[in-house]
Amino acid sequence: MSIKVSDHVLERLRDWGVEYVFSYPGDGINGLLAAWGRADDRPRFIQARHEEMAALEAVGYAKFSGRVGVCAATSGPGAIHLLNGLYDAKLDHVPVVAIVGQTHRSAMGGSYQQEVDLMGLYKDVASDFCETVTVPQQLPNVIDRAMRTAMARRSVTAVVIPADVQELDYTPPEHAFKMVPSSLGMPSYAPVPGDADLARAAEVLNAGEKVAILVGQGARGARREVMEATDRLGAGVAKALLGKDALDDDLPYVTGSIGLLGTRPSYELMTGCDTLLVIGSSFPYTQFLPEFGQARAVQIDIDPHMVGLRYPFEVNLVGDARETLTRLLPLLKAGPDKKNWRKKIEKDTARWWEVMQRRAAVDADPINPEYVVHALDELLPENVVLAADSGSAANWYARHLRLRGAMRGSLSGTLATMGSGVPYVIGAKFAHGDRPAIALVGDGAMQMNGMAELITVAKYWREWEDPRLIVAVLNNQDLNQVTWEMRAMSGAPQFLPSQSIPDFPYADVARLAGLHGIRVEKPGEVQAAWETALAADRPCVLDFVTDPAVPPIPPHASLDQIEAAASSVLKGDSDRAAMIRQGFKAKVQELLPGGRKREDRPGAEEGK
Repeated sequence: MSIKVSDHVLERLRDWGVEYVFSYPGDGINGLLAAWGRADDRPRFIQARHEEMAALEAVGYAKFSGRVGVCAATSGPGAIHLLNGLYDAKLDHVPVVAIVGQTHRSAMGGSYQQEVDLMGLYKDVASDFCETVTVPQQLPNVIDRAMRTAMARRSVTAVVIPADVQELDYTPPEHAFKMVPSSLGMPSYAPVPGDADLARAAEVLNAGEKVAILVGQGARGARREVMEATDRLGAGVAKALLGKDALDDDLPYVTGSIGLLGTRPSYELMTGCDTLLVIGSSFPYTQFLPEFGQARAVQIDIDPHMVGLRYPFEVNLVGDARETLTRLLPLLKAGPDKKNWRKKIEKDTARWWEVMQRRAAVDADPINPEYVVHALDELLPENVVLAADSGSAANWYARHLRLRGAMRGSLSGTLATMGSGVPYVIGAKFAHGDRPAIALVGDGAMQMNGMAELITVAKYWREWEDPRLIVAVLNNQDLNQVTWEMRAMSGAPQFLPSQSIPDFPYADVARLAGLHGIRVEKPGEVQAAWETALAADRPCVLDFVTDPAVPPIPPHASLDQIEAAASSVLKGDSDRAAMIRQGFKAKVQELLPGGRKREDRPGAEEGK
């Protein structure tokens, strides 16, 4: 019996080991939907509430599984809706394949309903591979190349299949002119640099007296090798946010996150070093790296397209992080005495965690959001999967949670899109149904699309071996990150028509959906709420009512920014009294006994 093109597409996905396709139905993929019915729902069709959420769930699945995420959407509006999630994958270097419907071939060019130039629309987001299937013989090659390219280049690929082509009988490519046969499989490989490049890198690193290491997500598979290199070089290690789970936060020389959401020890590590080693990271903010000319620098990255960016590196090593470090380690020598440098790093890091504990303990009205996240730190299950949404929630994720061991965490690192937290953990639960998952989200992101995805959670949670999926909403009725950016960067007061958002009973809605829900309005209820959610027999929404006036002070806290924030108060900020009080109380924690005055710190002159 003949099979349709749509049947073959699903068969080829199964051959590639695809288990889930995150999607939302539409008539542009009716042929595929019918094929799913004939295939007994293999691979599983996971129904999101919106195509953007389907794409972000595919990203979350890919990030936490290490496999290709696959999403599908109908023509026109469905294809357009996928774009934000696909750009999130592209910018964070995550392998995702999009399968998209299109109007019938006979209608193309006729300004037909839902006709969109998908090749034009997708030419950027799927620039590595985007193809329209017009005849059955293009398959299986198109599917194979989409899968293989997504894996090899850690990027987005797209396959567009017109609705009438989906219904055609499948005919394989023949042994004939202008036919393109194909084969399955992606061989494993780990590129390494040449010996001469390794020797040059070792010379630079061995000469350093104050070595700083920056790791990103590309270093995740090289944990042991990074630790050994750190010990050899007497270095400290800072982490880009996408690499937060690449190395344990409880190691004394790990200074934590870097950048605007980063830690003071990471900032001082970079301002004080004379040598920099970057492993598997394309961290973009050069102002948080050493001054140009201050440090000799070496970079390790698997992608030759990404080396040489961000900093004037003296040596660029193109290769897999683990294999490259394995070859580099025998060339690294203890060299100059680095004990004082290492001792300073460990002292600064220990001091930072004391400051974080004190900042979390600062009273707020009604709850300090830093305390909400800090209280979670000691309660984290050893195999937890975490996602932070964009916004102020990402600040507290970056600064208060110490990931260690098998814990995994991620966020929308480069696109920084709102609304990724909940779909990320949904995707994670399909990757790891036996592990608990937690999403830290702001109320803005929850209102944007997290609420609807609670329906998706309610639809599927009973299938997961471990039913725990916690959505923690930091409910401050303010689009807080933008509010603080307006204050600090523009000296502008809070603009209520754009920044104020309504309160909403998130926990009540969770209960209506058959989930667990708890509203937390007092600091004394925070820890018990976390413990209840972590012990629950189903997913849970924790609605923490937090204070919007707690400032996400950047690690360098320049006088310019402080003055800009003060300027917004003078211009009549609606929350000026609380903002001054909380900003002072948070900053003063760094000046308590055991700390150092600002003028004694690196970079103390900035802003003068």
